[in-house]
Amino acid sequence: MEKLLRTYYDDNAKRLREMVDRILLKFGGLSDKDMDDFYSLANEVFVTVMKKYDGSQPFEPFLYSCLLNRIKTEMTRRNREKRRADRMSVSIDMPVGDDEDSAIGDMIADDFTIEKILFENGEEGYSQRMLLYLSRLSTLQRQVLKLNAEGYLSGEIKEELHIDEKQYANCCAAIHSYRNISVLF
Repeated sequence: MEKLLRTYYDDNAKRLREMVDRILLKFGGLSDKDMDDFYSLANEVFVTVMKKYDGSQPFEPFLYSCLLNRIKTEMTRRNREKRRADRMSVSIDMPVGDDEDSAIGDMIADDFTIEKILFENGEEGYSQRMLLYLSRLSTLQRQVLKLNAEGYLSGEIKEELHIDEKQYANCCAAIHSYRNISVLF
């Protein structure tokens, strides 16, 4: 027992950390904080394995399989939490209450919008980046952008342009998409 402890915990648990690193290579995208969490988890697994180990099989494969199973379980739990948070997110263009003309974004008390900045100076005052951004938008998307900048509510824009909710949502998504606005940075 003491020999196993020394083997895995000498040099700041180097061998145990190497085993965890081999397993985590398959997952990738982990921060240092995540790595520390998994090293702590490995310590817990090691203690459990030491209690369960009966000597009927080689120790290292037994430890590795227990670590692999526990790490997979933890990754599943973390991914499940992320998906739960994603389900709770709400679009800023979601209608509020029974009134289809008002959206959550209309309720935010702030007059700063990308739309307002775009149309403040007129096209002659635009930088090359701004012109490139506008060239990426369709005619309908530019109309939605302009009406939004003028202060129209989402319902009024849909009525004015004779478009449905899906078309309006698609226009807003394109107007605010990273692919399009990235040229402004």
